[in-house]
Amino acid sequence: MEFDLSWVLLGLPMAFVLGWVASRLDLRQIRMENRQAPKAYFKGLNFLLNEQQDQAIDAFIEAVQNDPDTSELHFALGNLFRRRGEFERAVRVHQHLLSRGDISQADRHRAQHALALDYLKAGLLDRAEEALLKLEGTPFEAQARLALLANYERSRDWALAAQIAEKLDRAEPGSYSPRLAHYLCEQAATLAAQGQLDEAQQLLLQAIAKAPGAARARLDLALLQARADRVELAWQTLMDALHHAPAAVPLMAQPLTDLALRNGRVVETCARMQELYAVQPSLDVLNAIVALSSVNDDAAVSARDWYARHLEKEPSLVAATQWIAGEKLEHEQFHPQVQRALDHATKPLLRYRCAACGFEAVKHFWQCPGCQSWDSYPARRVEEL
Repeated sequence: MEFDLSWVLLGLPMAFVLGWVASRLDLRQIRMENRQAPKAYFKGLNFLLNEQQDQAIDAFIEAVQNDPDTSELHFALGNLFRRRGEFERAVRVHQHLLSRGDISQADRHRAQHALALDYLKAGLLDRAEEALLKLEGTPFEAQARLALLANYERSRDWALAAQIAEKLDRAEPGSYSPRLAHYLCEQAATLAAQGQLDEAQQLLLQAIAKAPGAARARLDLALLQARADRVELAWQTLMDALHHAPAAVPLMAQPLTDLALRNGRVVETCARMQELYAVQPSLDVLNAIVALSSVNDDAAVSARDWYARHLEKEPSLVAATQWIAGEKLEHEQFHPQVQRALDHATKPLLRYRCAACGFEAVKHFWQCPGCQSWDSYPARRVEEL
């Protein structure tokens, strides 16, 4: 059988045409896919800006399916899942990114940080800790340390929190010394509850050295000394604290009064309270002066008159209630009912209020139970703010 060269000459152009058509079809398909991915992405972004998170998630899932190699779409989708509380889906997205071998080192660190945030939001503190520790030496190191600090605070692991705070204090421009002092005080409180008073005292002394102007360590140390029947030393500790932490004087007024009554330092303490009251009137300092004056026979002003003097300076319902309690009314038979009504009305005014979130409490907190902020409670009552 002879080979017909004409078929070859005819077949070559046909093969060329078919190849050209196939390439154009592939190129057209690629262009369509590339147009669809940005379209889905921008559609998801539009939904997100309109706070339509369900529709945004659907659009981003469509975009990821069209372009599975785009890491930015995965990050957007994972963040959306986390914001909606779908932590398992967020974890899967970020774990998928970490399992890929084609992403850059920067995106790998970013995915590791996002995964740690997923665990934190889900309350899986042990997994969050493990994920955050892997970010040491990365661009996310500072953020990871802050998250670790919050993590250890939530789990009340004060020793580990102190270690992270030390690192932040050395690396960051701000000072973490006040926070470190609080961690030492928390550890001291645990030891004191276990009866290890000497060890607790050593931690409190370290806290004072860390933050000399912080009131908590000095106040806790004085209470610890008083518990050990070292009343004179406790009194002296608080008298020194009045100078080092003047903003916290109202918090120290009552324990200082109790110590003065125990060790016979009434006159000296009352004089110091009056000096502080003249500089900055305060209800707690006023109550301390009244309590000390009531046992001081040489007091120039009676306890009742101190409340009247305070009313001349401040329009205080609390002071007015205390003054009326010591007065004889014209209709004395109604005095108990009036007094009970006034006491009830002043209760909310005697609370403390967090300056960060507004959470109110009957007692003063060093760390707000609402927003977890440190030193956000002023030492003054609500009425005085």
